[in-house]
Amino acid sequence: MTYSRLRNKTALITGATSNIGRAIAIEFAAEGAHVVASGRSEQRGAELIDKIKASGGRAEFVLMDLDGSAQACGALAAKAARLLGGGIDILVNNAGIYPGTQTATTDEATFDQVYAVNVKTPYYLTAAIAPAMIEAGGGVIINLGSWIARLGIPVSALYSSTKGAMETLTRAWAAEFGPRGVRVNAISPGVVHERLPGEADPHPGDAMMTGTPAGSPGTPDSIAHAAVYLASDEAAFVHGTVIDVDGGRTGVAVIAR
Repeated sequence: MTYSRLRNKTALITGATSNIGRAIAIEFAAEGAHVVASGRSEQRGAELIDKIKASGGRAEFVLMDLDGSAQACGALAAKAARLLGGGIDILVNNAGIYPGTQTATTDEATFDQVYAVNVKTPYYLTAAIAPAMIEAGGGVIINLGSWIARLGIPVSALYSSTKGAMETLTRAWAAEFGPRGVRVNAISPGVVHERLPGEADPHPGDAMMTGTPAGSPGTPDSIAHAAVYLASDEAAFVHGTVIDVDGGRTGVAVIAR
């Protein structure tokens, strides 16, 4: 079923071949947007595009292994703009990697790679796309943060620091680009995963939601719904905000009786 909150809009979504990015691409297309999905898996990319088109949506796939370089980001921005017919109305900085490492055992190559994908890539994509949005009269940028940027857990120092950077950049970019017509906001997901066939039950992440109002992990669709809201005109008065979609993980403690 097709709705219309993003009708006649164009969108580039990074890391769109799995989990949250995939769900956002599907929801955006269902709401009428013409979507470019980028990712590292050609097979999953083709499956995503086929799914969207089978439902009557418009979507293209760009195979891209983003390394954080300004050159790669500029190339993706240019190719996406061509596929979308000249411009990008919505950018979703979703691509990210999570190595479960501890501080003392994190090697420099891993550190550099995580920052390249999680921070440098959205930084240089925004640098490539925001000026064109301004010239076209406006646009929307949505960043993906994480609940562990504000609630410390073990084996997360490297990843959580990158997501803290994205939340800070969200506010800074809202100040920089908002007055010129580009709204910048972020979503901070809680524990979110798709239950796959044959997957262990319970999932290792389930315990992280104990003591929350939700009591269990969320689904990628719950994040995608928030992204549609931020991308739409319904959020026209929302700037520099991080929306927690985390089942209450960071803000609420449920005391068992």
